[in-house]
Amino acid sequence: MNELLDPKNDYVFKRIFGSEDNKDVLLAFLNQTFKNAGESLLTEIVLLNPYTDKNTPREKQSILDIHAKTDKGKLINVEMQLFNQYDLEKRTLFYWSKQFSGQLLEGQRYNELKKCVTINIINFSMLPNDQYHNIFHLKEDHTNIPLTDDLEIHFMEIPKLNDNNIKMDDGLVRWLLFLRGITKSSWEAFMMHELEPALKKAMSVLEFLSQDEQARQEYEARQKFLRDEASMIEGAREEGLKKGLEEGLKEGIKEGIKEGEAESKRKIAQNMLALGLDEEIIMKATGLSSSELKNIQQNK
Repeated sequence: MNELLDPKNDYVFKRIFGSEDNKDVLLAFLNQTFKNAGESLLTEIVLLNPYTDKNTPREKQSILDIHAKTDKGKLINVEMQLFNQYDLEKRTLFYWSKQFSGQLLEGQRYNELKKCVTINIINFSMLPNDQYHNIFHLKEDHTNIPLTDDLEIHFMEIPKLNDNNIKMDDGLVRWLLFLRGITKSSWEAFMMHELEPALKKAMSVLEFLSQDEQARQEYEARQKFLRDEASMIEGAREEGLKKGLEEGLKEGIKEGIKEGEAESKRKIAQNMLALGLDEEIIMKATGLSSSELKNIQQNK
């Protein structure tokens, strides 16, 4: 078996979950997601932007998201984030709002807007807790009553899956372990578990893609694109931090000099006062005001 491609690569992810032939794979993953969240399961979904051969790994990240609609009209957006691009919370809200508001055509009423669910699967830790699956809604702070159920945002943080919290009887965990990546040595061990048919199909699709030369070339191109993009973002961030540090250091030095000069003037004034010199002479020599000089006399 060839070395398996990384299913977290969004090009591979969409090939597995976002094609018409694999719609049952996406449905099974979504149902494990909603089951883990304590919500009702789906019976049918429609892919709004299915994978086609026209998709290219050099296109923008949003092209490789998965957009689906349930039979009840609920909209679902699934996105894989391999590298931390920062400000993901704001980015998520921005694209959620576009999806939500984009439903309404001219003349339609607000009550025709359907619920929008965003599912972010991320290859880095972002939230300050140990949960690998976090779900957010709009609720009142004190009474916890919901304002509306129309907003639902999931964050699945793959690095938070560790030996201490892995439960193979948890359906969503099995899917996330698959996405985390399976080595050749663990492939057979993973297959020994009683897996749902859709997950076995996802593994078969990954194995097929890993053996397909064209898919591997597209995968490598997308990996390079994502690494270059992440490198540019990280470089810009580090440059910004460096510049901010330098500016802060300069300002700190300036403030330090000012404080040092002020302290020096106070000490000179104290010495001159101790010698009994005239206040006018002291003020001219130090540049201190009459009120500053009086303050020194009172606090000596």
